Amino acid sequence: MIVAVDGPAGSGKSSVCRGTAATLGLSYLDTGAMYRALTYAALEAGIDPTDSSAVADFADTPVIISGTDPNAPSITVNGLDVSESIRSERVTSSVSPISAIPAVRERLVALQRQHVAQARELGLGIVVEGRDIGSVVLPDADLKVYLIADPAVRAARRAAETGTEAVAATEAALKARDDFDSMRTTSPLIQADDAVVVDTTEMTLQQVIDHVCDLVNERREIHV
Repeated sequence: MIVAVDGPAGSGKSSVCRGTAATLGLSYLDTGAMYRALTYAALEAGIDPTDSSAVADFADTPVIISGTDPNAPSITVNGLDVSESIRSERVTSSVSPISAIPAVRERLVALQRQHVAQARELGLGIVVEGRDIGSVVLPDADLKVYLIADPAVRAARRAAETGTEAVAATEAALKARDDFDSMRTTSPLIQADDAVVVDTTEMTLQQVIDHVCDLVNERREIHV
């Protein structure tokens, strides 16, 4: 099974995808971490994230490796573990403009599809999360899920995750990023026409994981 999960920031994608993959024995790929990793590498190289030409020229330079174990996901840049570094405010504030650059998306989408191809070759399934997975990266995925939640709930979740009490500011930042990603020309944040929409607003994390697992198992039965 190839499962594509998209949705705005704070909708629970990472936790849900890791939990679903771990429960069902599937691999897991966080594509957002890949864009953050390239952003981190560009910033470390002294590249202005708004200089699209410089970023495009740099896009093929860093070696980005994603671990696909849902119980211990990892990501490295040139052999350096950047799992914590890519969650910094510096990276967060720069990842959207860098992610919008066509050369960046072309390079990382190719890597993402390689991971899926490897999972297929090994007879494994994979859960892939992001913002354009069902619409661009894996349009033929066996199951597409689009997670949503009330903006205030998403902000509260992200604030708790980052340890800040500035929920209102967090909500504004999430809205700004979602607006930017939804309006970008290349691979915008969009719900695929055949995606199953799951509203997580009133659900616990475990309830969402259980629901997505049920969707996967239902789709498996159809394919058998």
